[in-house]
Amino acid sequence: MATETKDPATEVTTAPSADGKREGKRALVTGASSGIGEEFARQLAKQGYDVVIVARRRDRLDKIANELKEAGADAEVIAADLSRPEGVAAVVERLEKGDIGVLVNNAGFGTSGEFTRLPIDRELQEIDLNIRALTRLSHVGLAQMKQKGAGSIINVASTGAYQPVPYMSTYAATKAYVLSFSEGLHEEAKGYGVNVTCLCPGATRTEFQEVAGVGEGGIPGFAWMSAEAVVKNALGAAKAGSAIATPGLLNKVTANLPRFTPRFAVRKISGAMFKRAAERD
Repeated sequence: MATETKDPATEVTTAPSADGKREGKRALVTGASSGIGEEFARQLAKQGYDVVIVARRRDRLDKIANELKEAGADAEVIAADLSRPEGVAAVVERLEKGDIGVLVNNAGFGTSGEFTRLPIDRELQEIDLNIRALTRLSHVGLAQMKQKGAGSIINVASTGAYQPVPYMSTYAATKAYVLSFSEGLHEEAKGYGVNVTCLCPGATRTEFQEVAGVGEGGIPGFAWMSAEAVVKNALGAAKAGSAIATPGLLNKVTANLPRFTPRFAVRKISGAMFKRAAERD
């Protein structure tokens, strides 16, 4: 029988697998109710992991958990808002049990538009989720993995981490933090048998664009990737012990262009692109 807490801010449910025999491999994925996070949960389950899936939308998590259960995986649901301290605390408590071998910090969102026209509370919430929550969960997750001498953390950033992005200034800055932070942790953790990989996807067909208020018209069709392809690349990179995963040849090229282009030019090009995208909303 599923067990459930009654805290309105954070709810936990366990959906047992059909055979109840899978043990020893467990992954926790945040932002797992859709898009890249949902795909991480599904691909990890296919690789033999039981999963703990975290997001705000309880109804969506329950549906995914039941589907994973039918495929033979144990699926535990934590309905929590990671932009709030109590939501982060619920996931910290779960990580402290020490049975998570793979942690995927995927939860996050973006905003677009001229900075002073955006609600500052929403910008600060973006920082709380994209940076504070990820940092806190990485801290406790890595500490547990170091004790066991094994484990993997995948932190999800963006190709926006490689350069400033006017009209998405806060979002790009949070992702630049995630990239730098994850690379640093990669070097610290590898001596303990733990790998930290930063995933930097480009245009991916998810709900992100709708939430961020960014139109799709400025991005050519060939530049888009599926969440399935992005996650497959990330899991392969993590297995290989890579510090960074940037899926897709085009994304690799654009990620490296700022290294060879004057920063004023990068700002102008990026600003022109994203101003148009924001205006299409």
